[in-house]
Amino acid sequence: MFSRKIILFFLFSVFVNADTVNVTADNFFADENKLISILTGNVVLKKGDYDTLKADKLTIYFDKEKNPIKYVATGNTSFNAILKDKHYDGKGEILTYEPEKEIYTLEKNAYLHEKETKKEVFGDKIIVDRAKTTYEVKSISKKPIKLIFEIEDKEKK
Repeated sequence: MFSRKIILFFLFSVFVNADTVNVTADNFFADENKLISILTGNVVLKKGDYDTLKADKLTIYFDKEKNPIKYVATGNTSFNAILKDKHYDGKGEILTYEPEKEIYTLEKNAYLHEKETKKEVFGDKIIVDRAKTTYEVKSISKKPIKLIFEIEDKEKK
């Protein structure tokens, strides 16, 4: 319990200019020389009322001012997020988020689902550029990507 309080205090100091962030994990390690923090075991990061990340391990990389520049989540990674007023959930073996560029990258068995339209995307690598509002799906293993979406069938009279 004490270690979780330390984690929360540390992470709140990191996210002063962001929405409220709550993080829980079984273990926490920080290396101020390497500018990284590593959380392991049942990691849950919640930002605001909706955005949630779950993983076995989360590594946070910082710049010299101790602002987070990259998050890398691995192991049983899943998330929920609101992007451009749409609700998404997704998963992959590796999830990377670069806050400065607003880029999310899902890798290895990547899956992204837009809840409102029920669109689904599967691929080896999915890149969501929130700033540019672009989505890219790549097949690295030569296995084809897969898109699933619904279309309205307008009957002819």
